[in-house]
Amino acid sequence: MTTSTRPSIPAPTASATARRTQWRRRLPWWAVVAALGLIALLWIYPFLWMLSASFKSPAEIFAGGLGLLPEQMRWENYARAWTDGNFQRYLLNTAVVTVGTVAIVVVRCALAGYVLGRYRFPGSRIILGILVATLFVPTGYTIIPIVKLSMELGLLDQLSGMILALAGGANVAAILIYAGYFRGLPAELEEAAVVDGAGFLRTFTQVMLPLSMPVTATVAVLTFLFTWNAFFLPLVFSFSNPALRTVSVGMQAFVGENSTDWPGMAAAGVISLIPIVALFAFMQRYFVEGIAGSVKS
Repeated sequence: MTTSTRPSIPAPTASATARRTQWRRRLPWWAVVAALGLIALLWIYPFLWMLSASFKSPAEIFAGGLGLLPEQMRWENYARAWTDGNFQRYLLNTAVVTVGTVAIVVVRCALAGYVLGRYRFPGSRIILGILVATLFVPTGYTIIPIVKLSMELGLLDQLSGMILALAGGANVAAILIYAGYFRGLPAELEEAAVVDGAGFLRTFTQVMLPLSMPVTATVAVLTFLFTWNAFFLPLVFSFSNPALRTVSVGMQAFVGENSTDWPGMAAAGVISLIPIVALFAFMQRYFVEGIAGSVKS
């Protein structure tokens, strides 16, 4: 009498069990990644749509809805924005104004932050309170005295006047970032500089300022973004001289009385965003380090 033998089913190995357990543990992580990816797509979709619209015709923009793929790549939109829209001049004006504003703001805020962060003197808390209070003052309330001062100095129709107007704000965030960073540096650095015979300016320029490069990068990026996208003050300063327009004000050149050149405006918008994206990609690491260092301090 013979007995039939059934094939034995191998028990799951330890490695397979470990892989299943690891997959179950990573499932919430993959869900978070998928959710963040969807949010990121929704966040950058307007930029993708603008990039797509810069290659379309006006009829295709309105007929295509939310579609991103143009029927034909119309590079002439960029040529029209660059030459007919005079964006080659507006881009140069914006670069000059932005670089000048960033330089003034970095030097001024670094000095103010160094003094407020490292020194205690009568009235220092009052000064900080006044600086914070200026955050609640609307921009429209300060435009009249700014224009009046610029007219008295003969700077209303010049790029230098626009630079001074944009750089003359309180810049409270930049000052507080510098103050928080300098406050966290060890006092031995200043003591060693004093022993070597360094005064206030030499200690600041040769010791403290080089150590604050991450914060300086952060302030430079924030000021660059603010100045590059500024609209109100450049609009006022370029009323009587359209040649002084910046890229944000120059967008109005595509708006006519009876129609709007939407493809040209989209192409001009893409052109104006390229320097910002390039700068942030280059200084992203320093920007994050500066924010982290100032908050930690």
